[in-house]
Amino acid sequence: MELKSVPNPIESAGPVKQVLSNLFYGWGYNFYRRENQLRADDLLIRGKLSALLAECRKHVGELEERYRREHLPAPTREHPYPDPAALATVQALHRASQRIESLETAIRTAAVPEMDRIHQRHRIEGATLAQLVEVDSALVLAVIALRDATVALQDSGAAAAALGALLDASAIHAQWTQREQILSALQ
Repeated sequence: MELKSVPNPIESAGPVKQVLSNLFYGWGYNFYRRENQLRADDLLIRGKLSALLAECRKHVGELEERYRREHLPAPTREHPYPDPAALATVQALHRASQRIESLETAIRTAAVPEMDRIHQRHRIEGATLAQLVEVDSALVLAVIALRDATVALQDSGAAAAALGALLDASAIHAQWTQREQILSALQ
């Protein structure tokens, strides 16, 4: 995934623009700084990841609902208890949906290095943010692969068995671990 780069017009400024730049920096934020662009890109990427995982979760929820409607009828006097095999399938679909939801929540609420003057002075913030954007971009490919594989599952019974394996085998966890390692180096 390639991100667009916007040149900073303040960097090649004359004396009047230098004063304006100093005033602008005095407010504590410069829209054109590379670090701010990377921080915004990271937020955009994680928002897209969250939306893709929400699609996965919605599809799994639809599969679970369809399976409940077909295989778990209302209890009757002759059959007061649900079929254990059907109940196990529904529970497997529900667990897969919960795993996707917890992954979505973790991605949406993930930490990003704060915009702090001390942090900027003593650590290389731009390089760290560039690494985070790179890892998040690779995470997009893994989540798209998971979403495509999940949406391709149309049979609810087969989906219950396949979803657990899909979630375990996906590269999402490896990318997420790499992201956490980058952030743990900052603490």
